[in-house]
Amino acid sequence: MSVATPALPPIWTRIDEHLDCYDVIFSDIWGVLHNGKTAWPLASEALTRYRGRGGKVVLVSNAPRPGVLVPELLAHWGVLPTAWDEIVTSGDVTRQLIVERGTTPFLHIGPERDLPLLGEQAALRVPLEEAGYIVCSGLYDDETETPDDYAAMLEQALASGLDMVCANPDLVVERGPRLIYCAGALAERYREMGGKALYAGKPHAPIYQAAHLLGQQLLGRDLSRQRILAIGDAFYTDVAGAAAHGIDCLFVARGIHSEDFGLHHGPLTQEGVAKGMVDRLHQPVAIMDVLA
Repeated sequence: MSVATPALPPIWTRIDEHLDCYDVIFSDIWGVLHNGKTAWPLASEALTRYRGRGGKVVLVSNAPRPGVLVPELLAHWGVLPTAWDEIVTSGDVTRQLIVERGTTPFLHIGPERDLPLLGEQAALRVPLEEAGYIVCSGLYDDETETPDDYAAMLEQALASGLDMVCANPDLVVERGPRLIYCAGALAERYREMGGKALYAGKPHAPIYQAAHLLGQQLLGRDLSRQRILAIGDAFYTDVAGAAAHGIDCLFVARGIHSEDFGLHHGPLTQEGVAKGMVDRLHQPVAIMDVLA
């Protein structure tokens, strides 16, 4: 059952009763299935039930790593393997962008754990002074650094006219109770300075096109955009990306926007929805506290 006031998205308390009109779900991972520390068990169970009814689930993530490496991480966090069919990541799209640039050397900005993203092209990493472009997968140390720590580096890159390939357009994500900066925050800062940033993941088209193709392959037939539901916890990436692709989006409020929706003080309410939706450019089809 939904609760709503005029001009505001309804609040869904259970997803099951709303899914008959969707053949495929594009679900975000971080913020929907886990919070960077542990899984949300109700979310895995909800998607597992949907698949049991014949629906297909493509996990669409801005993770700056190849999709083939994600199942191991999902298992580590406790996400049920029955909750999804296929995975496409920003890392998959980024790798293709690097391959397309051939043997051009690049500066990699990001932690060592993201090196699998680069594949064989890791051999092309060079210092900033020798780089033909930048691949940014995150901050070198996202536990202690902020975009301000990269001001001098970005100024030098801008002076050299370097493009930045952003492997994770997220601005921030949850890590337990904390918010940490992602590659998107550096790319946004670089754009504000006048630099050029190329984005591989949500909200941009390439990752949705890849997910749509996977959905059609899973169904074995064409997939209408009206039969796809995106699920995510970020307005900048998930809601905006779904709107650009012409598909419905279910917004999960208990994530990076928790404070906006008043969730630090209790459950999701219609008053909280009204507060959180102020000045939002795109509207989701509905809002949930957590996926359940």
